[in-house]
Amino acid sequence: MISQSKATIIIPARYESSRFPGKPLAMINGLTMIERVWRIANNCKHADAVYIATDSEIIAEHVKLFGAKVIMTDESCRTGTDRVAQATEDFTDENAIVVSLQGDAVLTPPWIIDEVIHAMKQHDTVCLATPAVKLKGQALQDFLAHKKISPSSGTTVVFDKERNALYFSKQPIPFDYNANSPEAYLYRHIGLYAYRVNTLRQLQALEQSPLEKQEKLEQLRALENGIPIRIVCVDYQGRSHGSVDTPQDVKVIEKIIAAEGELVA
Repeated sequence: MISQSKATIIIPARYESSRFPGKPLAMINGLTMIERVWRIANNCKHADAVYIATDSEIIAEHVKLFGAKVIMTDESCRTGTDRVAQATEDFTDENAIVVSLQGDAVLTPPWIIDEVIHAMKQHDTVCLATPAVKLKGQALQDFLAHKKISPSSGTTVVFDKERNALYFSKQPIPFDYNANSPEAYLYRHIGLYAYRVNTLRQLQALEQSPLEKQEKLEQLRALENGIPIRIVCVDYQGRSHGSVDTPQDVKVIEKIIAAEGELVA
């Protein structure tokens, strides 16, 4: 059944960061990181509204300069999901769709966000959705090679025939029994989530789960509590995947943008 619910994108932005203080205001090819992500969100065809959720007056004043709408949240929010949940406290439609788009996701194509929102709007029984991209051939080999250098980087996912997630892991899953088989593939999870408001509130009321603590993956809390997650298979259409975690990542992102061009005007 097609859902008539509105979709709101919320971008959590935190000024204080141990690895990269002031990260949302870092300049990338002449634009701040937070403005880049906001522009991506505003180019989504299926989004009805876009907000930036922050506890920082510095960020709030900056984003107002380029026309963004702001929801102020508490400093006590531990994660981006906590901040998004707090930003939706006044939402009255519990079936409404809320997309959590991380404030450092400067290379996330808007069509990927649209595909996730579309999946939610097409099926009102889907309460939580997230994208994944298929890796095979050289892309798979590159991913596995990077895993040897940085084991905690990149999350993989396996799902059933209805594309409901079975498990997420920092380990490459499924295991390739026939090592380096040309038929081998895996799906890399993209850290973008669309929730029904009532599902987001349900998740935030739950304690951290054992697998969540072990893998350091919040989405496992949903699976361990019987909340299904719909996987939306997406195509980057030749664009590179990436986000900004440290100051050193800025130069990497700038090189990618220089080679591939801007995602949005």
